[in-house]
Amino acid sequence: MSLDLAGPLLIAGAGKMGTALISGLFEAGLSPAQVIVQDPSPSLEVQEFVIREGVRCAPAINDLDVAPAVILAAVKPQVMDEVMPGLARLAGPDTLLLSIAAGRTIASFEKHLPEGAAVVRAMPNTPAAIRAGITVCCANAHASSAHKVLAETMLRAVGEVAWIDDEALMDAVTAVSGSGPAYVFYLVEALAEAGAAAGLEAELSMQLARATVAGSGALLAASPEDAATLRKNVTSPGGTTAAALGVLMADDGLRPLVTAAVAAAKKRGRELAG
Repeated sequence: MSLDLAGPLLIAGAGKMGTALISGLFEAGLSPAQVIVQDPSPSLEVQEFVIREGVRCAPAINDLDVAPAVILAAVKPQVMDEVMPGLARLAGPDTLLLSIAAGRTIASFEKHLPEGAAVVRAMPNTPAAIRAGITVCCANAHASSAHKVLAETMLRAVGEVAWIDDEALMDAVTAVSGSGPAYVFYLVEALAEAGAAAGLEAELSMQLARATVAGSGALLAASPEDAATLRKNVTSPGGTTAAALGVLMADDGLRPLVTAAVAAAKKRGRELAG
């Protein structure tokens, strides 16, 4: 990774996703001296992270007097409007505002920032913690190609990056990839419970469910074949897998349930965005 910052990287709100991103950047070669964490009430985990990595921590925005190259907005969405005025005062003419706050629109940041400020809204997901995430980005009209390259370079430190032009699609993105890890984890829970109901010891059933989902994901990531082909590769005509898929692929099976779940998450995202 080649990350050339003209000033510090200021992270406002260093929660799990923020620290995951910064850890990825450190692994990719970013110096801790270039990072400032601004958090008035850092958790014990964040305090330990700051001490361990040798990162400067500023409890109050007023403690800062530098124009950051990037402001990473990672505070909780419900307090963003309280935090943004102070952050906006720090923004220089070339500062990039990179948001990983779920549900907060580009316009909600632009109203606080100077006219012409560059904003990139990003939706990462929790596998970023092991550098296996995927982040979808959308930029405002003031973000230059250099701003976009900078945002993508940073976010690639924790996984894949994709871009969309229509910000309205962010609710669908959140419903699929942002919330998606929870669906997969719930599948593991359900599969383990089904195994126990079929007679397996609960601990063994959970071990099988975890390893099966994790291994299948790794195979999907490594294989050039699509998910449908990999599914067919496992399925012998008239066999046990075919019997199970007959239930999952029925008209009232898994597909309509997942479609309804994603639609519910998308609807809730729109409600939270106002």
